[in-house]
Amino acid sequence: MPSDKKSATVTIKTGNYHGRQLKVDPGSPIPFGATAHHDGINFSLFSRNAKAVSIILSLPESADPLVEIPFDEDCNKTGDVWHMFIAQLPPGVQYAYRIAGEYNSQRGLYYDEKKLLIDPFARLLSGVEKWGEPRGVLRCGIVQEIFDWENDRPINRPLKDSIIYEMHVRGFTQHKSSGVDNPGTFMGIVEKIPYLKKLGITAVELMPINEFDENDCLFTHPKTGEKLKNYWGYNSIAFFAPKASFAASVAVSGQVEEFKRMVRALHKEGIEVILDVVFNHTAEGNEKGSTVSFRGIENAVYYLLDERYHYKNYSGCGNTMNCNHPIVREMILHCLRYWVSEMHVDGFRFDLASILGRDENGNVLSNPPVLEAIAQDPVLSGTKIIAEAWDAAGLYQVGQFPAWKRWGEWNDKYRDSIRRFIKGDSGVVGEIATRVAGSSDLYQASGRKPYHSINYVTCHDGFTLFDCVSYNEKHNKDNGENNGDGHSLNHSWNCGAEGKTRRPLINKLRKRQIKNFIALLMVSQGTPMVLAGDEVGRTQKGNNNAYCQDNELSWLDWSLMNEHEDIFNFMKEMIRFRKMNSLLRREDFFTGQSGGEHELPDITWHGTRLRKPNFQQGSHSLAFHISGKIITPGESSDIYVAINASKKSLMFSVPSLNKHEWHLKVDTSKDAPHEIYRAGKEPRIGFQKSYPVKPHALIILVGRNET
Repeated sequence: MPSDKKSATVTIKTGNYHGRQLKVDPGSPIPFGATAHHDGINFSLFSRNAKAVSIILSLPESADPLVEIPFDEDCNKTGDVWHMFIAQLPPGVQYAYRIAGEYNSQRGLYYDEKKLLIDPFARLLSGVEKWGEPRGVLRCGIVQEIFDWENDRPINRPLKDSIIYEMHVRGFTQHKSSGVDNPGTFMGIVEKIPYLKKLGITAVELMPINEFDENDCLFTHPKTGEKLKNYWGYNSIAFFAPKASFAASVAVSGQVEEFKRMVRALHKEGIEVILDVVFNHTAEGNEKGSTVSFRGIENAVYYLLDERYHYKNYSGCGNTMNCNHPIVREMILHCLRYWVSEMHVDGFRFDLASILGRDENGNVLSNPPVLEAIAQDPVLSGTKIIAEAWDAAGLYQVGQFPAWKRWGEWNDKYRDSIRRFIKGDSGVVGEIATRVAGSSDLYQASGRKPYHSINYVTCHDGFTLFDCVSYNEKHNKDNGENNGDGHSLNHSWNCGAEGKTRRPLINKLRKRQIKNFIALLMVSQGTPMVLAGDEVGRTQKGNNNAYCQDNELSWLDWSLMNEHEDIFNFMKEMIRFRKMNSLLRREDFFTGQSGGEHELPDITWHGTRLRKPNFQQGSHSLAFHISGKIITPGESSDIYVAINASKKSLMFSVPSLNKHEWHLKVDTSKDAPHEIYRAGKEPRIGFQKSYPVKPHALIILVGRNET
């Protein structure tokens, strides 16, 4: 808003608005960014060591600027903040900054008045409207339209009741088989909401949707010579701005409106939206990178620099954000609040979140201010916050991430142990029991709950589920790095042939293994996350690092449903089973104790013999019995799971029930559709004392009255 200080006028001397006078007031230093008011816009920018700052105003239809207005240091600066209020602006006006100062890389200073810089708080960018095309001149836009949210409110579904579905906005519907009108966009997701509802997921976790440059990949395809893309997008250039090329509309601010429309539509169907955010680094890279924003505004504040003013690289991407500096910390908090309050998102997954726990010297903090602020922020109190609890410099904090009883974590220990067990590795049965029970060894001491463990078998980074059972080795040559990228230890098993095969027994075993993974994930305590396409057998042909593959290798091929409908139906029914049974969604860890004189323990561990679990090196089997009270109609009072990861059939003793009879819910050794039964349709096995489990198979029994 205008202040009582000196006002001025500036005359536009170009374009259709030639001769128009703009009223310029000192404005306010807060909030940062461009803030629209009924009579004008307040611009505010932090830059501590700048010698001069000016704002360049433009219109979308013109390559030439309307006017460049310098900030008067006497009237338009408070402390280290440059600010200005401009009235009578043309509709749709865009802006960028020019900053003059010392350029001295030996002191960490990169001021260059020849460069136009984008606002770190910009809500949208222009010059990046079409995917894959060379980036134009970057300009910041101003969101002024009022969006009708139609009484949309946060869903606030408890994390324990969530089923997370990780997806790439473009890859989800870009394939020609998707059948949508707006492939590769936010609206493409809207068109697929009935599919998501049918599957039963409760939240979509979107890989980065903040503006990033997909053209900054350095590698080419070794066979075609085609320049590869930064498809995944873990290289943000504007944290507040949704990606314009993910919008079907090319209208100014169309990406903001379409994102809101997507969120509103998903919320109407009870599906939450979680964003994958990348605050650990930016696309500006190291000393050889491009200056787009932060580097040219206040490099030594926004980035971690060593004693020679070189970029510290804990991200593996050239630079590391100085997340616990007060300025950067406030930007991160402001950004998160914006996405929650203005864009209505429900949660965040923080990429390489351990970087947010480092101080300005790169040291690991015991109580990092930014992580505590996120956990305690009142606006974010109902928001899901999930950490990837490691960084690219070797800091690994799964189970030890500073949490304040709030932070969930991607549990890669769960991923690895489940993969090893299902493929038949020795010596992991004891760990499997711990992981299935919610990983109390990781989360209980810090006061967290089982649901703070985000359990997954696959994610965007690594093999798909189909590839986990089809490849022993990574096949990343198409990435142009001579198969040197990506993890070599995948804990995968090809079931007898590397890659695609026509051998029916191998293909049958692969499907069985996929269903074993799905079933075990859905009966584990914690919050399950699945990778988009795993439900229909999506393959990346053994590529476990498809970050640069913007093609059918990464896109979801919807025709796979014809071949793998049984996998989809199995996952759908297992999700439904989990939702129906609160025993699988506990708020507290198991105690192994009974709740009363005549009640069974909340969990009992078995081997092939009752109450004789075999945790020895050579064991490949485990069984457990979960018992509890029925809370909702259709629930089972008892659930028994037996897993045989060995190469021979095993006979498992079945515990007896006092008031109910056992019914067969799942037997992954059977052919579809008899490998899983819908609720109420499970065949009775009565009071039989044992049940045979075939090699590499899993059974689930449920206890209920026959009537």
